[in-house]
This record gives sequence, C-alpha cells and structure tokens, in this order.
Amino acid sequence: MNNNKKIRNPYPFNTSNIGTVLSNDPNDLDIFLGKPYYCGDDKKRGMGHKCCFNHIIGLPTKLGIEHPIYDYELDVIDKIEHNRNIWIKKSSGIGCTELILRYLLFKILVDDSLLFQSVFIVSGTFVAHAHELKVRMENMFRGLYPSLKLQSKFTELWVKNTNIKIFPSRNVKDLRGYTNVAYLFIDEGDFFQDSVTNELLHAITRYEEKSHCTTIMVSTPNAPGGLYEQIEKDQNSKYKKILLPYQLGLDKIYNREEILAKMSEPEFEREYNLQYTGRQGNTFNIVDIDESLKRFSDLKIANIPTNQGGVYFVGIDPASGSSKTAIVVTQRLKDPNCIRILYSDEYVKPSSAEIVSLCHSIRLKYGVPYTYFFIDASAPMLIRDIKVSMGEDPNYDLKDISVDNSHVIPVVFGSEHRQMLSNLEYLVNRGYFAIDPKYEKVIISLKTAYSTDWKLDKTTTSFDDTLDALRLSCKGYKVTEKEI
Repeated sequence: MNNNKKIRNPYPFNTSNIGTVLSNDPNDLDIFLGKPYYCGDDKKRGMGHKCCFNHIIGLPTKLGIEHPIYDYELDVIDKIEHNRNIWIKKSSGIGCTELILRYLLFKILVDDSLLFQSVFIVSGTFVAHAHELKVRMENMFRGLYPSLKLQSKFTELWVKNTNIKIFPSRNVKDLRGYTNVAYLFIDEGDFFQDSVTNELLHAITRYEEKSHCTTIMVSTPNAPGGLYEQIEKDQNSKYKKILLPYQLGLDKIYNREEILAKMSEPEFEREYNLQYTGRQGNTFNIVDIDESLKRFSDLKIANIPTNQGGVYFVGIDPASGSSKTAIVVTQRLKDPNCIRILYSDEYVKPSSAEIVSLCHSIRLKYGVPYTYFFIDASAPMLIRDIKVSMGEDPNYDLKDISVDNSHVIPVVFGSEHRQMLSNLEYLVNRGYFAIDPKYEKVIISLKTAYSTDWKLDKTTTSFDDTLDALRLSCKGYKVTEKEI
C-alpha cells in the first residue's frame, strides 16, 4: 500500500493508541510486519523466535500441550490465500477455529492492508459466547504482551485500527449496513436455524459485491439436508471445499487412545467422521433401530412380494409453512410377524393434484380393499380431494370416521401426536420393525428423535416430517403385549 496516501479514520474516537501496549509506543506491534504465518520449523517451541507470526505470538495449546501448525492446517491457510469463498467441514477439536482466528490476526498485523477495515465473525447463539470468542483473541497477545491494552467492547475488538466484530447467530440480521468488510468468518454455521441461514447467505452475497469480502465458513456437520450438506452437494458452488476428518489429526492434535475412546460414543460419526447424522435423540433405542435393520436382512424381507396378504397403511404429513409433505407406506406381514416400510419420500410444496395422483397410484399398486390412508386433519381440502378421488363422501365427521367405514382417515394430530409417538416407540423398541437400510431418512429420523413427555422436538429431530408420516402410518396397528 502507498504509505503517502491519507486514510480516513472512520471511528468516532481517538485511535492513536489502539493495538499498543501501555507504553503507548505505536511500534510495539511492528515486530509482525512482513513475517510469514508460519516458518515451518516444528522444532521451535516457546516465544522469543522472530521468524514468523505463530512463533512470535506463541504456538497454540490444547490441554496445556503446545502444538505446531500442522501440515493440514497450512493447506487450509494456502487455500484461503487463493480463494474468496472457503467451506470447511471439520472434525470436532481438530483446531480449525483457533487456526482461523490466528490467521485473521496475522492478516491485520503483517501489513497495513486491513487498515480501517472490518473483520466480522458469526459464532454461537448468545452474546456471551461472542464475548468469549473476543476474549480468546485478546488472550493470544498475553504471552508476548502481558500489559497489552486493546480498545474493545463486549463483542468488539480493535487491533491496529482494524475492527473485529463478533455477532451471535441470533443477531445475524445486524450484519447489514456495514462497509469495508474484508473477512467474514462463520463458525459452526451448520447449527444455525434456517431463518438465520437465510439472513447469513444474503449478507455473504452483499459483502462479496460491495467489499470484495473473503468468506470463511467452518463447521462440524449437523443434520442432513442442512446448509452444509446443500453446499457440499452443489456442484456449481462458489465455495472451495475442504474436508478435515479426524484421520488428518491422528498423532498430531489427537492421540490414538483419545479417538479409540470416542469411537464408542453414538455421535462419533457426526463429531469426528464428518457424517450428517444430526444429534442423537432420546426417544428410540439406537440398538433397537440397528436390530430392525439386521432383522430386514436376516429374515430376507426384500424377497417377500408385496402382494402376500396383510394390509397397507399410508401416513401423509402435509406441508405447513417451511416443512415438506412426507409420505410413508408400511405393511404388516404375518409370516414373519413384522412391519416393513415399502415407500418413504418427502416433497417440497407439491400441489394437491400431485398428492392425489400419488395416493391413487399407491392404492392401485397395493390393492384397493387393503390400503388405508391416515392424513393429518389440518389439511381438510387435501383430505376432501383424496376422498373424492377414491369415491368416498368428502363431508366427513371426525367423530364417526374409522377404518371400519373409510379408507381415508383424518387424524387430529394436535390431540393424538403423543399417543402416536408412544405407539411407534413401542413397535420399534419391541422388535416389530424390519427396516430396509435404503430408507435413510426414516432411520435418521428415528435415531435423532428427541422428545419430552412424548412431545417431539422438531428443532432437534432430523426429517421430522418423515417421522410424522411414519407414526401416522403406524396408527393402524393395534399395540398389545401379545400382538399388533
């Protein structure tokens, strides 16, 4: 940058002492000027070396143990240097958040290219977490400069006239309206709510256009179908995608005994092996779900034709708001005595005509007399359309309707949802289900189902629409100690 160019001070206070020690010597941070991020000499330990940013400020520590900057971390830094949009899916505890925070400080201190610009960080849900992240950055200076006094507020920090501002995810709408944003770091973005994600994507686009901002997105994976999986599957995505599974950190940031112990935990695949499995629920026993998959294989359920007796129950959970319409078809087999899933899918904003047509196809495939449809009563128009298509009276009375007099049965979800979830739990945990592994959404919905007093928490449960359709379908089965 041309040092003779006069740069306007955008801050409404005196910044002459920002980023300096108590001596007010403005050159104390000049030791970082022109230094590389890391010199690559892993044998150097402790501060005192003036070779690179990380040796000057002090190497990162984990559980009191000092670590060099590892090869996979240097690869991340190289990709950030050469790309405008970075997407990183990482194993828990692999050190990526620390790496990026250090990199952002490095970019501020290595030269004056970020003078009077802003670095924004979005992390966590609450203001307290944002404050902790700011303190974490401040503390990086404590070893080298124990008396360093940086200009800061609760969630803001100024280093050499560069503003670092941390936003809790619930305040992401406040990202709007700023200029000169050089970096936008999004930490654990796959755990943000959908409304937050939409605001965030809008802000990313805006700052790319107006500030030529570099976006760095880092997260452990969460549930399937979320922000991270959508970006990963988008072949035309603008993001440079980086995967950091636990294997990269073995004998480095992780010791093998630590990882072996973690492998026995139910959330290992999500936390360490980069799988979109969501958080483990508390409603269904994971062992029983896995047994239902094994039962499907052991009993050779796939070889049993669909027309071998039994009845077919179709659960339909119509879309409401941002949800999807989910349909699940189950069949009760008599030999072996079990329930199998024959169909499961979710649809984004389908028309009533499309759902009616699909129901008609299902009815023809499995047999008119043996197929029953259980539909959330909150969609009366859809129910009437389906009834008309099947020759039933659309002017039904909820009090009188049942499988004895109708094949299309509305279900008042608001009053029956707890009982239906309890019934489904009984069927799964007592070993009645034999589930084809191809129905991944059904399996994930069962494994992530979280409930309190049989009320499903849909903010935590993955594919909750599919789970609703499944429990509607299972309403047709009588649950007793001896038989279904």
